[in-house]
Amino acid sequence: MNIFSPLRRLYDWTMDLAAHPYAIWWLALVAFAESSFFPIPQDVMMIPMILAAREKAFKIALVATIASVLGGGAGYMIGAGLYDVVGRPIIDFYGYGEKFGTFQGWYEQWGEWIVAAGAFTPIPYKVITIASGVAEMDLTSFMSVSVVGRGARFFALAALLWFFGEPIRRLIEERFGLMTTLFFVLVIGGFVSLKFIV
Repeated sequence: MNIFSPLRRLYDWTMDLAAHPYAIWWLALVAFAESSFFPIPQDVMMIPMILAAREKAFKIALVATIASVLGGGAGYMIGAGLYDVVGRPIIDFYGYGEKFGTFQGWYEQWGEWIVAAGAFTPIPYKVITIASGVAEMDLTSFMSVSVVGRGARFFALAALLWFFGEPIRRLIEERFGLMTTLFFVLVIGGFVSLKFIV
């Protein structure tokens, strides 16, 4: 059985969903949840949604940004007030429990740059948001950097897909297995790199 068949069906389904009147709300839900606990990044939905409706590219990026930043605020609150009950199990689930103390120490030296790195790169943002709350980082600074980092990431993705839309869509559909592999390597690489650098 082709291991990419279920993913291909998911891709096709998401392309169809992009025309659904509630697609944008599902994206908002995924983007919100991804910032505090959900493992699948919202890019998985954004890419086919934008390719299916390029004229909505920047609206999609805006919704993803707003929902992700609000979700980041929820992650911050988990770290600030519910770490032992909710935050620690999330951190342990992603395998960072033993190194979380080291990660917290980075805030003394790097502060907002840690949040910016998590907001823009494949480094898991949920770990950053919870850690920011535990470290009692200034909430205004946290939210401001999150807006910039998340916005830069999602609007850059939207701009690329809007500009190169149809050729990228054809490339994805003709080389779906390769594109899927590369995407998940990038996502998993974010988790693995954080394990090695902490």
